[in-house]
Amino acid sequence: MLEVTDLSRRFEGLRAVDNLSFSVEPGTFVGVIGPNGAGKTTLLNVVTGFLSPTSGQIHFDNRPIHGLAPYQICRLGIARTFQIVRPFGEMTVEDNVATGILFSSSNRVSVRQARALSEEAIDLVGLTDKRQWLAGVLTMGEKKRLELARALATRPKLLLLDEVMGGLPQEDVENLIEVLRRVNSHGMTIVMVEHVIHAVIALTDRIVVLHFGRKLIEGTPDEVVSDPEVIECYLGQPLETAISKQ
Repeated sequence: MLEVTDLSRRFEGLRAVDNLSFSVEPGTFVGVIGPNGAGKTTLLNVVTGFLSPTSGQIHFDNRPIHGLAPYQICRLGIARTFQIVRPFGEMTVEDNVATGILFSSSNRVSVRQARALSEEAIDLVGLTDKRQWLAGVLTMGEKKRLELARALATRPKLLLLDEVMGGLPQEDVENLIEVLRRVNSHGMTIVMVEHVIHAVIALTDRIVVLHFGRKLIEGTPDEVVSDPEVIECYLGQPLETAISKQ
């Protein structure tokens, strides 16, 4: 579904993403981890058109998408969330999600239709009982789920998540793990950038580890977290200890 080939992105002398290649198969759940500054968010920004690649190629459903604008990539079927959520605080949960529907499609959709179509995404993330609440009064965990619902409302084939669990208490993290399991079980292909290691292990089929913009290792969760280089440059300690301190 997604093929990244020899991808690089430079900022003057800094290579934020450096000759990176990996692929994502339909229906899979892929994690991307690495230290701060490893190039994870830059990777998502390049894939979704917010940044242009310095070199390399990105193909989605066998179509080149490098160089396309973000709205064009969204309409092809790639949606994303952002680290810092910015819901429309004075709008309801329902209207926040409906807005995603209205502006993500080239087809004409009425506000009434958009609100009706928003129901599935709102239900999927567990916010049905708060659909008429103003987004500004939601907890941070609920705002993260609203951000996820807005992305899902665009009806993507591929969902990219940028630290959707960052800064959340354990209860909210566990809720989001169950939500993402449910989303993936509906056939959604997901790539997740995340620092909450136990969530990445619980959810993903494969993990790509970035270090200084390069791919350090790619493999199953068990292979990745037991790799000595991953422990040295990222985990800092064996997995059991690292998870106990999350």
